[in-house]
Amino acid sequence: MSRMLILAAIFCGSSVVGLLVAGLLVPGIGVGVQGFIVAVLVFTVAQSLLTPLVTKLASKFSPPLVGGVGLISTGVALAIASSFAGGLTIDGPLAWTLGTLVVWLVTALGSWLLPLWLLKKTVKAKRGG
Repeated sequence: MSRMLILAAIFCGSSVVGLLVAGLLVPGIGVGVQGFIVAVLVFTVAQSLLTPLVTKLASKFSPPLVGGVGLISTGVALAIASSFAGGLTIDGPLAWTLGTLVVWLVTALGSWLLPLWLLKKTVKAKRGG
């Protein structure tokens, strides 16, 4: 149970960073203060639910799409999150494309590197160093 909560926190944290970085770097993406937490939670839940579904559908109907599952599910999750007012706005095809790439890259790196960092920190603490 605690492992699942830690992984959920890691993914939620990487979503926060991904959306903020996209908001800072990509013209046409706005991150509203009032609805940001809702946007992050909606994005995180949508991404978590969509990734297995899109993977299954892609592997069944179009195996070449399996490599792009992360990008596809990130784009759809961004669309869902942006449909809630006040949190995330995305204007224009370039913002959608670059925003999807930036958020996907940051969340992928965060989901990969944060557990390694936490594991290293935990092992170091248990060893007393």
